Amino acid sequence: MTEVRPTEAASASLWERDEEVAAVVQAIENLCADKSTSGSLLLIRGEAGIGKTALLGEVRRLAERQGCMVWSARGGETLRSVPFNVVRQLLQPALVSLLPEEAREYFGDWYDIAGPALGIAEPGDRQADPQGVCDGLVAAVRRLARRDWPLVLLIDDAQWADEETLRWLAAFCERLEDVSVLVVVARRPGEISGDGARYLDSVAAAADAPTAVLSALTPAATAGLTRATLGDHADAPFCREVWAVTGGNPYDTVELLARVSESELQPTESSACELRALNRAARGGGLVARLEELGIDATRFAWAAAILGHGISVDLVAKLATLDDETAVRCAELLRNARILTEVSESSQQPVGSELEFVHPLIASAVYNSIPDALRTAMHGIAAQVVTESGLGAAMASRHLLQVHPDDDEELVEQLREAAREHLAVGAPDAARRCLERALREPPRDEVHALVLFELGCATLLTAPARTIGHLQTALAMPGLDTETRVDAVVRLSQALLHNDQLDEAVHTVEAEAARHGEGPYRMRLQAVQFMWEGLFAGDNSTPGRSERLARLADTCTGRDNSERALLILRGFDAMTHGENAEEVVELCDRSLVNGRLAPGLG
Repeated sequence: MTEVRPTEAASASLWERDEEVAAVVQAIENLCADKSTSGSLLLIRGEAGIGKTALLGEVRRLAERQGCMVWSARGGETLRSVPFNVVRQLLQPALVSLLPEEAREYFGDWYDIAGPALGIAEPGDRQADPQGVCDGLVAAVRRLARRDWPLVLLIDDAQWADEETLRWLAAFCERLEDVSVLVVVARRPGEISGDGARYLDSVAAAADAPTAVLSALTPAATAGLTRATLGDHADAPFCREVWAVTGGNPYDTVELLARVSESELQPTESSACELRALNRAARGGGLVARLEELGIDATRFAWAAAILGHGISVDLVAKLATLDDETAVRCAELLRNARILTEVSESSQQPVGSELEFVHPLIASAVYNSIPDALRTAMHGIAAQVVTESGLGAAMASRHLLQVHPDDDEELVEQLREAAREHLAVGAPDAARRCLERALREPPRDEVHALVLFELGCATLLTAPARTIGHLQTALAMPGLDTETRVDAVVRLSQALLHNDQLDEAVHTVEAEAARHGEGPYRMRLQAVQFMWEGLFAGDNSTPGRSERLARLADTCTGRDNSERALLILRGFDAMTHGENAEEVVELCDRSLVNGRLAPGLG
């Protein structure tokens, strides 16, 4: 079997990880043995700094040594509101290597559904179905896994992954029995709730083995790491104090030992009393103080990088921090030398040297939280503008807009509405909901308030019908909806009422609205919806005379629009169920079709 001990080049965080590395080696060997083997899933769990990222790095090293393709992604604490962020990272190697026609071939029928979520296809005009997008992503990744076998997928900090990615991951991991792929997921305990936590629980339930819970280093391992770093002359009392100060946390231990080396402190019992002060300087407030020592420009650069969170290019940071190019380059170098920022590594799948990232999420969090509250809010507002001007779109800017305090800003409301439309078009209704709820707090102008409520009702229709009812009823009670939008709102309200088991109220709602309109397409659309709810959901309790009324109305329809086509379909179905003339039923159905097919929007 392959050697499982960490190499000299391996991270110090791999001390006492022999059991976990052995499980990884076995999983990789199983993957590479036969293309027909079932997929496997490994879960790694541990506190911040315990060595999860280092272990994933070892997975990559071992897998690539065996000739595996490795794709990786990482959740971000400030990026959880960005839909499909992590799955886009994960699939980037495949996406950039595919020409448009190749992508359409590999994605097949799912291209137009899943492609927009991955940014490789333009979204359609209609709201995408989240379940359809999830299914499309599952199908696409399965096909890509077969193409690029043997493939290893690594996801770090899954507790910070966006909910859309976690939904896909849970669905993908449930179907590993017939696709040969190794999935390794690392996460911290807690730090996630709601549907995201439920999806991660589903992932854990699909794992082949119990979750590997990483523990802190023992005193013996800490002593070994200390001597490997500082030299064999590090005495036992000094090593014991290193362990006592860090609690055996590998990241804290490595950082503390780096401080010891920089300060030229002798690793002896007489200097052990200085370790706690050095440890404070390496994290939290000490890290902030160390950052301030680099100067105000470097501090502003680090703050701007923390605000951006990902895609940290020197150019973007310079714009956000209002630094000239020369100063920005100098600050980036200072922060690299201080081990606060680092160039994106080759393993991250970004062009090397094109972007920066924080050395560790603990550092990113400390820097972000050190920004004064008012300044942090203002910087998010500027970041939204920088992102928009860079051509990344309203949806990408929206995570910054969500952090801006309400200020009666009409332009911000419109930006959030545009972002919501972009989110809905790719199958991310929860992201759209967050944008529209924030827009309502701005608040919107009186003339658009009802429209924002209507759009919010559309965003929550599939996920929260009870809340949708409230949003749409409030919108309908306010001025500001034109006739077409009002009718659309009533139809969606009736759908939400049905989902909420309020059939009678759904029928009454469209019936009452139809009575407000004269003869024409709006009234006919509402009548079609009323007949549909009565026929499909009322069963034996159908309204008396319904068939006769439906027949009279259908006689006036030629199939010129979808309202008429829907009525013809309903009439044909009703006639069939009542045993009417078969030729008449066929004729009704023919009139409802366009070139022998259902019209777009009807099926």
